Amino acid sequence: MIYLKTLLNVIDNSGAQVVECIKVLRHGPRNFAKVGDEITVVVKKARPLQTEITGQASNNRVKRRDICRAIVVRTRAPFRRPDGSVVRFDDNACVLVNKSGDPLGTRVSSVVAKELRELEFNKIVSLAPKTF
Repeated sequence: MIYLKTLLNVIDNSGAQVVECIKVLRHGPRNFAKVGDEITVVVKKARPLQTEITGQASNNRVKRRDICRAIVVRTRAPFRRPDGSVVRFDDNACVLVNKSGDPLGTRVSSVVAKELRELEFNKIVSLAPKTF
């Protein structure tokens, strides 16, 4: 479960490494996010900008203190799947997206939860090397 001030790893190549949750979007009385939920984040740690990067990759780079939206793709809190299995990941992770829901990065570097496919985040699932 992702609450306010939770730190998450960013697993795409948008330039951010660590972000902090500042708002859980569209959840009424529930104040936490789980896998597949959209959150607003602020970049706490980013990779240094490289001058030789050109084109679309340089436009989508984020810097420290930027405010972005993200989709939660892994959580440390265990959650139950409809088949009865319980899944728990090693870390909290997210992928940065724009307002329309498309990823800012062009690659996803590690595993994402299988629930993203049912929640229609097909672009993120197709970029990921494996779904678990």
